Amino acid sequence: ETYLIGNCDEESVKLVKTAYDCLKAACEMIRPGTMYRDLGATISHVAAANGCAVVKGYCGHGIGNLFHTTPNIPHYKKNKAVGIMKPGHTFTIEPMINLGSNWQDTSWPDGWTAVTRDGKRSAQFEHTFLVTETGVEIL
Repeated sequence: ETYLIGNCDEESVKLVKTAYDCLKAACEMIRPGTMYRDLGATISHVAAANGCAVVKGYCGHGIGNLFHTTPNIPHYKKNKAVGIMKPGHTFTIEPMINLGSNWQDTSWPDGWTAVTRDGKRSAQFEHTFLVTETGVEIL
């Protein structure tokens, strides 16, 4: 999750709220029968409506015997994710949301730290979800 510390400008507050709202909107879609690729369109819509972009270089993923496993869950619209949610599926949704329209990111030489290419701020929220017979449980 992203936390605001100290006195933050309105743009930063809006960015963090938008990132949270993207995750929340996707969470509201989780139920048996939802196509994984549809999450990206919803996340992108919320981000764009608030003057933000969705990073395309990272995605949500399944949780199972392996930590990062199928399905891959892109957070942007017009993605080609395959699969339909079924009870028992466990996965993450973790959109990275950038200020402005630039969705591109890059990594620092440490091989771990991701930053926006244009130097603008980014925020992220992540949860792990379990599809139930009637909807979703946040783990």
